[in-house]
Amino acid sequence: MTLIDKKLNRRSFLKVSTLAGGGMMLSFSWLAGCKPTPEQVLTMPKEWFEINSYIKIGENGAVTLFNPNPEFGSNVKTSLPMLLAEELDVDWKNVFVEQADFYPKRFERQFTGGSQGIRSGWVPLRTAGATARQLLVNAAAQTWNVPATEITTNTGYLEHKGSGNRAGYGEVASLAGTLEAPDPETVKLKDISEFKIIGNSKKNVDGSKIVTGKPMYAMDHKVEGMKYAAIVHPPAFGMKIKSFDEASVTSLPGIQDVFSIKLFKEGFERHAFDTTTFPEIIAIVGNSTWEVMQAKKALKADWEIAPESNFKMSGWGPDVSEVKVPSGLENSSTHSEKMAEYITKPGNILRKDGDPEGAFKKASRVIERTYTAPFLAHNPMEPINCFADVKGDKAIIYGPSQIPDFIHGTVANSLGLEKENVQINLARMGGGFGRRAYSHHLTEAALISQRIQAPVKMVYTREDDMTAGVYRPTYSATYRAALDENNNLLALHVKAGGIPESPIHANRFPAGAIDNYLAEGWQIESNITIGAFRAPRSNFIAGAEQSFLDELAEEMGKDPIEFRLELLKRAETNPVGKDNDYDPKRYAGVLELVRDKSNWSNVPNGISRGVSAYFCHNSYVAEVVDVSIKDNQPVVENVYAAVDCGIVVNPDAAANMGEGAIIDGIGNAFYGEMAFENGAPTKRNFDTYRMIRHSEAPKKIEVHFVDNKEDPTGLGEPLFPPVFAALGNSLYKATGKRLYDQPFQPQLIDMKNLRM
Repeated sequence: MTLIDKKLNRRSFLKVSTLAGGGMMLSFSWLAGCKPTPEQVLTMPKEWFEINSYIKIGENGAVTLFNPNPEFGSNVKTSLPMLLAEELDVDWKNVFVEQADFYPKRFERQFTGGSQGIRSGWVPLRTAGATARQLLVNAAAQTWNVPATEITTNTGYLEHKGSGNRAGYGEVASLAGTLEAPDPETVKLKDISEFKIIGNSKKNVDGSKIVTGKPMYAMDHKVEGMKYAAIVHPPAFGMKIKSFDEASVTSLPGIQDVFSIKLFKEGFERHAFDTTTFPEIIAIVGNSTWEVMQAKKALKADWEIAPESNFKMSGWGPDVSEVKVPSGLENSSTHSEKMAEYITKPGNILRKDGDPEGAFKKASRVIERTYTAPFLAHNPMEPINCFADVKGDKAIIYGPSQIPDFIHGTVANSLGLEKENVQINLARMGGGFGRRAYSHHLTEAALISQRIQAPVKMVYTREDDMTAGVYRPTYSATYRAALDENNNLLALHVKAGGIPESPIHANRFPAGAIDNYLAEGWQIESNITIGAFRAPRSNFIAGAEQSFLDELAEEMGKDPIEFRLELLKRAETNPVGKDNDYDPKRYAGVLELVRDKSNWSNVPNGISRGVSAYFCHNSYVAEVVDVSIKDNQPVVENVYAAVDCGIVVNPDAAANMGEGAIIDGIGNAFYGEMAFENGAPTKRNFDTYRMIRHSEAPKKIEVHFVDNKEDPTGLGEPLFPPVFAALGNSLYKATGKRLYDQPFQPQLIDMKNLRM
């Protein structure tokens, strides 16, 4: 998911607050102090000393580092503390890592999304570690009565060669916590050549807990007197509660109460990540998850068509927008018809270079292709759930949320509480992919707890999430290319839109590489809830763009990699326009690397090969997919990926994340699809919503990183978008059929009639 990039300098990132016990505690906008409960790997210290808000050092030299961002499988709980440990100059084996909870007054950027965790923390977190290291040096200098500039550090020890003094961090930690913090602008960061931790693979700090089933998720959380709740949503988008019969379920075993709740107060200004189309729902409360889910099936409820509604929304910059939710029950067939109509209408001009209209008039040949993709459900494996305990004017929420800051105000407003009285504790998430950026489940659980005056755990069924969820929009894009009599490219025109947003990034490649270029967008209103899905917008437009460029290269008689490199060379040496978002040299670099690593021109017998490249989340990725045909079905044999994301902090974890994105992309390209009939999703569980299976994963995936000294950029999402076209282009080579519509699998059922 793509979020607004907040630029934080070293000084604005650092805050200073007074400790109750005297002295100074550095408060960084990434971390919350919380009592550590590390595993007994080291001998636990008798006492912890807070050096700053996310570093505690024991008298024996053990170090606790707090991870600021929610963890949903991207390994930030390991990689972000690595930045801190590097500049603190400690031995990683002496480090415990704990999850920080959400403290909005003290910390600025506690969210996981947009592939920006490492990028945004690169300088601030390292500065924090270096500042803490300087405090320890200053404490040693004061203790030994020597100049601080003469003291060196190495893996948790301080040394002054002139006097022969040497001490572990734990020996001076108590004093260091009382000293005035140095100006972060004056703190020297390590040179890249000095790194000992960054760039070296570290195992997932939660790995042993995960494989041994230790409680880490909100689903694991239990307290005395806790009740359980299930939610009943309207059966279709565009419907609302008319009435329901409490008596139909209150007599069932274990059921305590049934009631409706409204998530928003009248006139409340919602955040853009506060999305839910069902502002009123029915809650069933009882003694166990099983009992409330059985009651959910038995509840008698009547529903009616919801009228058109409007609400105010903020979150995308300073402006507040008015959002219209149309009335009616929508159908995928009607969606397709409407999108086909928009292809023939003028769109909103997003970028225009040269004279594309004139170039198309002069063209000897025009190539035009249209690409489509359906709605997609996120389907994280952990069901949507949340624990809440609201008592009086205090609320404790414990649940999976990618961006707690964006739901915090809504929870407080809905409860009628001050924000500072609502504490959100961060649970590890069983996947997110953008779904848990929309944390309405926190509001739902909190309101239920407030109503019953007891702690409650609310759990969705798989059907709840799949049928009342947040979806990747459905899209359509039409590409046109103008060629002269010598097959030279004169102009390119893209017009793309969707329900309810356009997927175009107007200033990305191939913009800037073509003299005559036109990008137009359009959108259609809908009452179906849409939201960020792994690499928003890019997850569709990359596939359309790179499939079209592949076909265009074939029409022009050029190798698909060489054709892309020619365009990028033009963008590098003589760019068109001044607003191009990408660096053409780095873009070309990943294409050259994947050409190398895949041995592009030497295709093994029985293999069909396709390529794709894309820039998003500040990173560059090129991928080659090898496909074979076995038993009249396509088999993905190999995937080669080249990635330029700057310095790679934790290489093994980075490769793992890339492999996961590739498999996820292949699965969605082959099978991903959600449709609607009379407002109701047509698929409710995994028996009909097809996911990729273990046996269908590529036999081999190689992820290669460009070795450079650039600051780190995004990684969780950039490997996802290119694989759609790389797969589609390889399938074309294997079958002779160009695939313009996702998902691919329904078009490949009758393989016998396709070219082998």
